[in-house]
Amino acid sequence: MKSKKALAAALCAMMVASLTACGGGKTQPAADSKTETKAGETEKAAETTAGETEKAASGEQVELSVTTWDNESSPQFSAVIEAYEAKNPNVKIKIIDTSADEYNNSLGISLSAAQPDPDVIWVKDMGSMLQMADKNQLLPIDDFIKNDNFDLSIYKGAAEQLQYNGVSYALPYRNDWYVLYYNKDLFDAAGVEYPSNDMTWEQYDELAAKLTSGEGSAKVYGSHNHTWQALVTNWAVQDGKNTVVEKDYSFLKPWYEEALALQDNGYIQDYSTLKTANIHYSSVFKNQQCAMMPMGTWFIATMMQSQAEGETDFNWGVANIPHPSDTGAGYTVGALTPVAISAYTDQADLAWDFVKFAASEEAAEILAQQGVFTGIQTEESMKTIASAEHFPEGDSNVEALSYNHYAFDRPLDPQIEEIRTVLDEVHEMIMIKAYSVDDGIKEMTERVAKIKGWN
Repeated sequence: MKSKKALAAALCAMMVASLTACGGGKTQPAADSKTETKAGETEKAAETTAGETEKAASGEQVELSVTTWDNESSPQFSAVIEAYEAKNPNVKIKIIDTSADEYNNSLGISLSAAQPDPDVIWVKDMGSMLQMADKNQLLPIDDFIKNDNFDLSIYKGAAEQLQYNGVSYALPYRNDWYVLYYNKDLFDAAGVEYPSNDMTWEQYDELAAKLTSGEGSAKVYGSHNHTWQALVTNWAVQDGKNTVVEKDYSFLKPWYEEALALQDNGYIQDYSTLKTANIHYSSVFKNQQCAMMPMGTWFIATMMQSQAEGETDFNWGVANIPHPSDTGAGYTVGALTPVAISAYTDQADLAWDFVKFAASEEAAEILAQQGVFTGIQTEESMKTIASAEHFPEGDSNVEALSYNHYAFDRPLDPQIEEIRTVLDEVHEMIMIKAYSVDDGIKEMTERVAKIKGWN
């Protein structure tokens, strides 16, 4: 326990430094910046919410709608929602939940209707935040910050990283990065040592081969790659030398070759099966169908909840994500998760009150008890996570939460969503072998160049 607590303070300091070092400063303005209109939009929205604010103040029951993803399988949203309702008994939170894979598409359709529902938006990634901001679908919060004298310094620079065109649209809710999850029981049964915190991707491939066993429905795969293109491209940008917005995507070739080799050798489930059956990565790991799985730190909370509720009872652990052979240990990839207000809400003041709470130190402590890493990394919250009842025991698991280099999974580019669509489409074609790796890379390069005007 002492080792957990001692490391927590170091983790806190390290994570703060990484956010400042890797953010690259504020997002650059788009060519057709609409900054001058934002203050007026905020003022107009505030005027339309006077009635709702009076209702809330009087104790009259009001409803606030929020968007979430995979709410059933993770406590990252419900814990904060329940705490807010407990503090504000006259406010009922309406949850609009969608699967993680469909979230951005579903949210885009909803916002295109320009209706006041939802009020609050949990933004799945910063790329989609930029896209919504460009479409004027997010309410600027600078006036709220100014009027409440809200202290952004608690986020240690992360709030400034979320500014776009000089405007604040969101507060940092969560901070996540990739680690390697593994099933201790399966490793023990195979007589193989657990993954270390200093393991190359080549060594990971070797472990995947050793841990693969059985056939048919009883088969246990050495590892699991979910269908996201990030589960290939992340490792290509892990060393910080490239991003997923480049003029030449040939740097992706060895990583696609590795993913296809794992698939061809039967060490991971094939992409087509996962996609066709819409298999969620959490079920694969929880059902002990794989020995290892690269995934974000958000899955720690999912596993802790699963163990607390008795859904799973096997022993599991976490390790640093494997690293390229030409880097040292502790290189990882991650992203911030913002929380924002819809520009179409008719109760902006109440929505702001919820956003403030969701991104507060109080909420950070609540989430830490669930194993969730938040936009506010305090020494206390890190101690709470490291000593939580269902967090894996052992110093190596705590050490796995540290890192030496943190690269964003995608740069803050105003066209990142268009580019991500291209990468997603070509990723699928490569993984189902409709394209060769070389042909896929050629198409990525050509289509992204067209989007960026590099032709």
